[in-house]
Amino acid sequence: MTAANGLIVSNLKVWDSRTGNVLIPGSSFEVKPGSCLAIVGESGSGKSLTCRAVMRLNKAGTGQSGDIVLGGVNLSGLPEKEMRKRRGKQLCMIVQNGMRAFDPSCVIGVHFKETLGRHLGWSREEITANMKQAMESVMLKDPIAVMNSYPHQLSGGMLQRVMIALALALEPEVVIADEPTTALDAVSQYEVVEQLALLRGRIGCSMIFVSHDLGVVRRLSDEVLVMKDGEIVESGATRDMFSGARHAYTRYLVSAKQALNSQFQLVMGGSGIAEG
Repeated sequence: MTAANGLIVSNLKVWDSRTGNVLIPGSSFEVKPGSCLAIVGESGSGKSLTCRAVMRLNKAGTGQSGDIVLGGVNLSGLPEKEMRKRRGKQLCMIVQNGMRAFDPSCVIGVHFKETLGRHLGWSREEITANMKQAMESVMLKDPIAVMNSYPHQLSGGMLQRVMIALALALEPEVVIADEPTTALDAVSQYEVVEQLALLRGRIGCSMIFVSHDLGVVRRLSDEVLVMKDGEIVESGATRDMFSGARHAYTRYLVSAKQALNSQFQLVMGGSGIAEG
């Protein structure tokens, strides 16, 4: 791969250093430049572990090995100080719970100042002007008031959009969205998914999107990777996974989604929402 914004993960192994228990025995996958790879599977299948391993952000006591290559550079071999420079600017993560992404003792604007000042060297005025524009583009009203708010004063949907706005300003090569809609109500889920789709279009980034919602996966992703018990059991183009999945577990996930949708339509008197 020659393009700078593609990601290649080879033989990724993750284990519990205290017990020696292997959590991910050896995953290999590629996120093509400008494309979206969805990772699906039940809770505990290793989706979030994989994302945190790519960012090298797994908890203390978790070991990992393998190669994570971005733009021809193997991130696995970088010192932590160098890796910190790349988090945010090259690799940006949008987490499930927005409250965990921000220091609860500081207003949102302080987080912007630290992050954008460190990665882009912008002045306070440049940060305010650029973040105001980015926040308006993700439909956040009154950006200055948001910047002067503490995280707990904002809703989950607003915090997710703040993270997307920050990604817009940073223009990373890869965005990792780890179940970004799980904690949100239905309306906020829809809005955040739309903003993620627009984010890809605006900055041309590659994306890893983790979700339980196969309807959203169908909407956003180009390719799908299916995980079960820490292992990749199937991968391929999104359209093929929904129409002709080879692995029994993938077929189970798709049929469960279809059954839920059918049940919803039955309960709503046959006026269910369109699939995908």
